[in-house]
Amino acid sequence: MGRRSTRPDQFDPTRSSRRRDGERPPDRTVVYTDGACSGNPGPGGWAWVIPGGRYRSGADPHTTNQRMELAAALDAVRSIEGAVEVVSDSAYVVNCFRQGWWKGWLARGWINAKKQPVANRDLWEPLVDLYRSRPITFRWVKGHGGNEWNDVADQLAVQASITQQGAEGEGQPPPAHLAVRSRGGERP
Repeated sequence: MGRRSTRPDQFDPTRSSRRRDGERPPDRTVVYTDGACSGNPGPGGWAWVIPGGRYRSGADPHTTNQRMELAAALDAVRSIEGAVEVVSDSAYVVNCFRQGWWKGWLARGWINAKKQPVANRDLWEPLVDLYRSRPITFRWVKGHGGNEWNDVADQLAVQASITQQGAEGEGQPPPAHLAVRSRGGERP
């Protein structure tokens, strides 16, 4: 096994992604991300929220749910300086980093295990570059599982997909930025 660098200016993303679920890395900004799409493809929205801090959402008129999940993570990481923990209900986003899919993509010249071009490379490539350059970890959370901040990110993303308008701000998002769910959990 190779030696790990002890230089503080060298970041090892493999090491940071090995922490156990439930452990919160110190001195990191935790951000919840989500994507939404009406139809697949169809009009979509993405969002991220820092508990008690900033939030942002955006929209795309013709996209897929996976692109919106990925766009949320990329925009969050681009917008937040320093160490970041991305919390997502997207196995697509989280497993890329936790299982190291990106390493194979790079080794094969952005070709996946099925010998096809990596889908959404235009979003993956800058996210992988950021991941390799500074401390970023990914944690999966069950969607619609009662996690307050995952639900807020979901509502922001759904609202952006419906209105095709993004929003941003500080603190708790106002009702105008959040999609409302009916009692049965259905989106309007």
